[in-house]
Amino acid sequence: MSGKLYVVATPIGNLSDITGRALEVLKSVDIIACEDTRVTSKILARYEIKKELISCHQHSNEAKVQKILNALKSGKNIALVSDAGTPGLSDPGNQLIGSVSNFGIEMVIIPGPSALAAAISACHFSVQQFVFYGFLPQKKGRQTKLKEIANEKKAVIIYESVYRIKKLLDELLEFCGDSEVCICRELTKLHETTYRGKISEIKNQITEKGEFVVIIKGKDGK
Repeated sequence: MSGKLYVVATPIGNLSDITGRALEVLKSVDIIACEDTRVTSKILARYEIKKELISCHQHSNEAKVQKILNALKSGKNIALVSDAGTPGLSDPGNQLIGSVSNFGIEMVIIPGPSALAAAISACHFSVQQFVFYGFLPQKKGRQTKLKEIANEKKAVIIYESVYRIKKLLDELLEFCGDSEVCICRELTKLHETTYRGKISEIKNQITEKGEFVVIIKGKDGK
């Protein structure tokens, strides 16, 4: 009988945000497949959990995915986690999830923290409908995506890293005009900050590093 794949959401910053159900699953499974074993080890150490870890990231080859599939087929229960948040959102979890679904192996979703949902909660304008772009391409295809965003009527949500946030805001100002935005930095962490207003008002306020979620108000106001 095959084991189960548990898709487990983990904290996006504050380690106390993990759910009780997620901890129960991480303690009970045989193996944890993770984006970066070093990141996951910190969470496990906090809660005194010792498990076999297998890396499963965007550069994992077919042999690595097959190893996980074989373990599931042999009856092992495996938890899939990303470095932060819910697997499947701007991380490589879909590769394994797609393979598992093709073989009819049972999956159990353990919901929890999500930077996307947290940022929407902090937004000062309504986000009833949105388009999620995740991280934009660094080079090839970036301008195409920016043009799409400029024409989008719904709110747009983008993830951005510390190294490109100023560049992104300059690009958004160029392609989208001086749009209304909500920008969340370092969500759930000690120095969490939320910026609200026009791009021109905010872009010079951001002086500190961090991980960012950018919400751009849709042209239809939703």
